Amino acid sequence: MMDQRWQFGVPPAGNANFAWVQHIIHHLAPTGLAGFVLANGSMSSNQAGEGEIRGNIIEADLVDCMVALPGQLFYSTQIPACLWFLARDKSGKAPAPSLGQGWGESRRFRDRRGQVLLIDARKLGRMVDRTHRELTDDEIARIAGTYHTWRGTLASPLPPGEGRGEGTGTFEYQDIPGFCKSATLEDIRKHGYVLTPGRYVGAEAQGDDGEPFAEKMRRLTAQLREQQVEAQRLDEAIWRNLRELGYDA
Repeated sequence: MMDQRWQFGVPPAGNANFAWVQHIIHHLAPTGLAGFVLANGSMSSNQAGEGEIRGNIIEADLVDCMVALPGQLFYSTQIPACLWFLARDKSGKAPAPSLGQGWGESRRFRDRRGQVLLIDARKLGRMVDRTHRELTDDEIARIAGTYHTWRGTLASPLPPGEGRGEGTGTFEYQDIPGFCKSATLEDIRKHGYVLTPGRYVGAEAQGDDGEPFAEKMRRLTAQLREQQVEAQRLDEAIWRNLRELGYDA
């Protein structure tokens, strides 16, 4: 008899990602929420039926938020991972849990059915030694604040920042190119049920440095000429050294 947890498809024997995901879904309460870490492959793999299982979970509107993390965050592995956040009920009818001190009072989530928040945090963090990266407190607050704002659960003032408005009261979520995107199920269908945030958030907006285009082109052209001259000088130096060593071609 098939395991009753495999509602969205039988997970492959060689990869437990979607066994864990379905195990968690099976035990979610009617208004339950879950967050967990998985390997990046869980967002995009189509091997051994994983893509079909992921697609079925997405179509059931259980995925609330995906966060792509930078590499080297974990001491056990240097590969990047991702955060999955699932919600059994995205209708906004159930009371939201308290977010704790500093996050305001508990209230209801907004209705976010048919939507998934995707956050690309791969560029965040700082290296604390040669092999390990850490997210700063501000970066963690940025990620968490963006998610809570999108869900509609921020009800107290926070410092102005990306992903939320300013002032007091309820903050309004905004997509930020290169960082976060509120995607529809139709958007995700068009991408073959791949949940990699980088596919959705687009390129980071580049600020205007105030330099007129004509002046910038003259400066960059002159810089290119200087680099070409320097490259030629280095080439000649390398060949001169090779000839001195008897390797004249």
